[in-house]
Amino acid sequence: MNDGTQRRASRRAFLRGGSALFASAATFTAMGSGALWAGAPAVSLHPKARPHDFHKRLVGGAEELINASGLRGRVAYAVAHVDSGLLLESRDSAVGLPPASVMKTITALYALEALGEAYRFKTRLAATGPISGGVLQGDLVLLGGGDPTLDTDALADLVTQLKAAGVTRITGRLHVFGGALPYQREIDKGQPDHVGYNPAISGLALNYNRVHFEWRRDGNSYGVAMDARSKTQRPAVTMARVRVVNRAAPLFTYKDGGGRDDWTVASAALGTRGSRWLPVRKPEIYAGEVLRALAHAKGVTLPAPAVTKSLPKGTVIAQVQSAELRVILRDMLKYSNNLTAEMCGLAATVARDGRAVSISASANAMARWAEGALGMPRAKLVDHSGLGAASRVQAGDLVRALNAARKTTVLSTILKPVAMRHNNGKVNSAHPVKVRAKTGTLNFVSALAGYMTGPDGTELAFVIFTADEDARARIARKDRERPQGGGAWNKRSKRLQQKLIERWGTLYGS
Repeated sequence: MNDGTQRRASRRAFLRGGSALFASAATFTAMGSGALWAGAPAVSLHPKARPHDFHKRLVGGAEELINASGLRGRVAYAVAHVDSGLLLESRDSAVGLPPASVMKTITALYALEALGEAYRFKTRLAATGPISGGVLQGDLVLLGGGDPTLDTDALADLVTQLKAAGVTRITGRLHVFGGALPYQREIDKGQPDHVGYNPAISGLALNYNRVHFEWRRDGNSYGVAMDARSKTQRPAVTMARVRVVNRAAPLFTYKDGGGRDDWTVASAALGTRGSRWLPVRKPEIYAGEVLRALAHAKGVTLPAPAVTKSLPKGTVIAQVQSAELRVILRDMLKYSNNLTAEMCGLAATVARDGRAVSISASANAMARWAEGALGMPRAKLVDHSGLGAASRVQAGDLVRALNAARKTTVLSTILKPVAMRHNNGKVNSAHPVKVRAKTGTLNFVSALAGYMTGPDGTELAFVIFTADEDARARIARKDRERPQGGGAWNKRSKRLQQKLIERWGTLYGS
């Protein structure tokens, strides 16, 4: 068959098929449309509407998220409905893990209960004798009142009041009293000597018991300066000294110089210029020296400060006070200042028990209080800040405490907003889940606890603890400021925390 024959045959076949088609059409017309649908399917062919909770069925399991995170160590969490108190989901919630700075939520509740949210700390100047002709006939006493926020500007205010009281010099001594709270050389002995977040604690603290160290290279040597700077003041400090030493390591060394903090720093680490805050180990001497320098600048002559362990009697001639405790705790939860947590916790113990012997003893008192007041019978607490890694808190216990606190305290209003983020790490301000919580970070420990509000307005209390304690145990003391691998581990933990929160927002809040 050639091409022409093939085309003719195809045409005949088409025409025959067309006749059959037209015949079928005629038959359809004669029968009517009803006959065609006599065997129609019983179920509509239109797509069915998805169930209202279809989006929840697509949410993966928590174990999927944990496995996909690549996070080494243990993950524990608990999430509960605020209104009903119902525990919605948990994992290893009865396992005690380091809370890190999430501890500060417990401390905030402890201080609020013992002191009250309107409480203000007071720092005073007292005179032990009369004032005549510009001369104080007796001693001047700087009385610390446990204020964790006292700064150089506040001391300058005291000096202004001192001069307004008619004092230009004194015949006696300048006493400094910090005994309202117990003295402790540092919060946690396991930290590097030079980190500013681990200062001494006492009833008198200035600038969070930190001194500002600044250096500038000048040829083959360095010029250094130590000061107690604040917003408006920058008095020089001599009770803390730093010598630059030609070495590569260690970065810093510390020696107790009697009435002075003596530091050395490795020249190899300094570069051309820079600055950092160093911890103060002698807070009363520090505050007394700064007060004396500020007084000198105002024309008031004072002798060198002397620390007194007993509370002297005298007449108050100047006083400054802190912001309300609610504000102090709000800032503590936002900036996670360890000294503020320890001093507020110690002050709460003094208010409840009449005295506090040490940070650890005060933390034990707080744990006993938490058992009765918050329903946390298994908390092991070694401090008020969470800096000590030996503390252990169970996620299930803490989520119950947060649930109870939501109804009876201001905690939820003073926790900081925690931003949800896009996959690229940028803040997602339009995210439907809103979080107010406290973060907690130690080396290879990351925690988050607080409250979240889902897209439909449902409020949940949650606690997430993550910890790789084996990795922590391998860190040398000299490397604890920035251990290798710690930053990457922390990022993975924070990504997992957000994934869990988003999961809960979908399952229980939408």
